[in-house]
Amino acid sequence: MALNWGIVSAGKISHDFTCAVQTHPVENHRIVAIAARNLNDAEDFGKSHNIPKAYGSYEELARDKDVDVVYIGAINSVHLSVSKLMLNHGKHVLCEKPLTMNKKESAELIAYAKAKGLFLMEAIWSRTFPVYNVLNEQITSGAIGDVLQVNVEFGYPLTHINRVNVKELGGSAVLDIGVYVLQFSQYVYRGLKPESVTASGSLNKYGVDDVASVILMYPNGRTSVLSVNTRVELSNTATIYGSKGMIKVPLFWCPSSIVTPSGTVECELPASTAKYNYLNSSGLAYEAEEVRQCIKQGLTESPKITHAESLELAQLMDTVRKAVGTIFPQDD
Repeated sequence: MALNWGIVSAGKISHDFTCAVQTHPVENHRIVAIAARNLNDAEDFGKSHNIPKAYGSYEELARDKDVDVVYIGAINSVHLSVSKLMLNHGKHVLCEKPLTMNKKESAELIAYAKAKGLFLMEAIWSRTFPVYNVLNEQITSGAIGDVLQVNVEFGYPLTHINRVNVKELGGSAVLDIGVYVLQFSQYVYRGLKPESVTASGSLNKYGVDDVASVILMYPNGRTSVLSVNTRVELSNTATIYGSKGMIKVPLFWCPSSIVTPSGTVECELPASTAKYNYLNSSGLAYEAEEVRQCIKQGLTESPKITHAESLELAQLMDTVRKAVGTIFPQDD
């Protein structure tokens, strides 16, 4: 039976997600509705993607009985309210990262989903890429010995994008791209908690972070050194150093290859002829299928990015933002 999707927001990431989902057979995934705050935007989006129903409010989509699960591609500041709206109407939810604005909101949302008995997943699409399976195999097999350090850089010039830079929209380098470097460290050191977090950075004219450097210290001297920057392009590579060697993951947040001690492993992305806004966005198809498989099994969270991990990521982002000086109204 197909999983019937509703799409919240007609922006660029929703376009990419929709195109990626449509690479799956219709027997498994169908997009049946799109909602935007402007009906014309929803109708235009629906026509361009052959989606049968278009709504000019999120409430209308929430009431649509044909929708099983909702993908939320709206701005960060409304993730909590829109996710709760959908859950309240019996919809499973895949919400773009960050799950919410802070740990307090994330805990509230996760508790709400659990009370409803519905599936909720933070859209850390990285975890669903096949390269992450290869990475896990390399680490657990001892191919590089004991992992002792993780270095990750992620930076692009994004100062022209309001949703990344304006406080009222939930803008923040840490929330927008920092979540990816933090989740990578979390994945590599899965099961370990940082014993200390040291962070510094800078604020833009809107009072939100545009640069952040983070050092995470784990038990037994294990370390992660993480950098995010929305002013310049960085190497955008993750490197894992072990006692016997190292692994490199280019484009670590949406990777199609990994450099191991025994050579480079290539993992093909889902085939697609669509025009995407973001790099390797056809890989969003992996994320959609993970949702389908979890719901099919009756799960309310994904083992690839658990609720506990989302809460840990939220706490880390809160800590880094506080150190840099980014405070949102939602933090009060």
